[in-house]
Amino acid sequence: MKKQMIAGGVMLASLGAACAQGLYDLAPNDDALESLPITWSAGISVGYDDNVTPTVIKGSEGYEDDSGYVSAYVGAAWVSITPQTTWDVYGRIGGTYYFDQPAAMSSDAYGEGRLGVNWAHRVSERLRFSSRNYVAYEMEPDYNWGLTLDRQLDPYFHWTTDNAVGYRWTERFATYTGFTFHGVDYDTAASGNDRTTWSVYNQFRYRSTEQTVWTLDYRYSATSADGTAEDSDSHYLLAGIEHRFSPNTVGVLKAGAQFRDSDSGDDNTSPFFEGALRSRVNDQFSVRAFARYSMEDYGTSFGGYYYDLNDTFRLGISADYIVSPQLTLHGGLNYIMTDYQDANIAGISDLDQDLWNLYVGFSYKVNDSVYVTGSYNYTDSSSGGGLPAAADSRDYSQNRASLGLRYEF
Repeated sequence: MKKQMIAGGVMLASLGAACAQGLYDLAPNDDALESLPITWSAGISVGYDDNVTPTVIKGSEGYEDDSGYVSAYVGAAWVSITPQTTWDVYGRIGGTYYFDQPAAMSSDAYGEGRLGVNWAHRVSERLRFSSRNYVAYEMEPDYNWGLTLDRQLDPYFHWTTDNAVGYRWTERFATYTGFTFHGVDYDTAASGNDRTTWSVYNQFRYRSTEQTVWTLDYRYSATSADGTAEDSDSHYLLAGIEHRFSPNTVGVLKAGAQFRDSDSGDDNTSPFFEGALRSRVNDQFSVRAFARYSMEDYGTSFGGYYYDLNDTFRLGISADYIVSPQLTLHGGLNYIMTDYQDANIAGISDLDQDLWNLYVGFSYKVNDSVYVTGSYNYTDSSSGGGLPAAADSRDYSQNRASLGLRYEF
C-alpha cells in the first residue's frame, strides 16, 4: 500500500502542473527517496472555458469565444535510485477537443505532450555529473518556466536542458560548472516571439555550517530572436545563500546584477534576484514558492514591432494538502508583472502588464487504481500603454473548470 501511495504522488508531481520543474528547481528537491517501477496513468476530463483565445483583440472575430471541451491523455513515470546513479523519467501525451471551434483557432482539436529526463551520477565522493532535460508541446502557458506570458492561438514547443559537473575540492569548498540551452518555438510564424538561449555558468560553493551554503555565480547567456527583434547577450554576477531550516524545509536566495547588451546598441544594467522555498510542513501539507526579477528576452514582439527591454517580476506558489488517504487538495497562484520599454518604432510608448493566475483542484481515490479529479483555473490580465491593439489583447479574464477520471496501473 505504501508503494502505491508513493507511486500516485510521483505521477501527480510528474504529470500534473510540472511544479517540480522550472523556477521551482532552485530549491533542492528531496521528494524522490526510493526507486519505483514504471507506472502508467491515463485520464479523461470534460470542462468549460469561457475565453478560449483571450489575446484576441476586442471587436475581432473570435473575441471572448467560449466552449466546452474534452481532454484525454496517457502518461508514464519511472524512478531508479542507486548509490551512484539516479534516473527520473516521465512523459505524457494527449489532446483536447473543443465542442465549438473558436473562430480565431485553426482547428477544433490539438495535441500536446511532455517529456522529462533527469539524471545524476556520482563518480566519487568528490566528482558528480547531472543533467536535467524537459520538452513540451502545448497550448496553455506553463508560468513556472518563465518563457511565456499569454496563451497563443496555436500550440507552441518549448524545451530546456541543463548539464553540469560538480567537484568538491575540500570539505567546505566546491564548484558547479554547466551549460544550458532553452527556447520556445510558436506554431504561429507571425508571432515573431521564437527565441533560443544558450548559457554557460560557474558556481562557487562554500559550506559554512551543516545547514548553510554560500554561493557566488557567474553566468553568460546569448539569445537569438526571431523576426524583427534583436539578439542579445547577458552577463550575471550573483551572490547567494542556500539554507536548510529543518530536515523538511530548504530555501535559496541569489541577488546581484544583470548586464545586458542587444544588437540594437543598447546596454542596460539592472538588479537581478531569484529565490525559492520548498517545505514539507508535515505529513499532510507541502508548499513550494519561487520569485524572480530580471530583464527577459521572451514575449517582446507585438504584430510587427518589438520592445528591446522587458523588466519582469515572476512569483509562484504551489501547495498540496492530504485531507485523508482518499482525498488530496492542491492549489496555487502565479503573478507576473512586466514592463516593456524601448520600442523599435518611434512614437510607441512603453507597455506594462499585470497577470494573475489562480488555480485549485482535487484528487479523490476511489480504489487502488481509479481517481476522480477536478480543477478550476482563473486568469486576470490588465495592461496599459503601447499601441491600443497590443494593450487590448492583454486586457482579459479567463475561467476554466474541469472534472475527470484518472486510472493508474
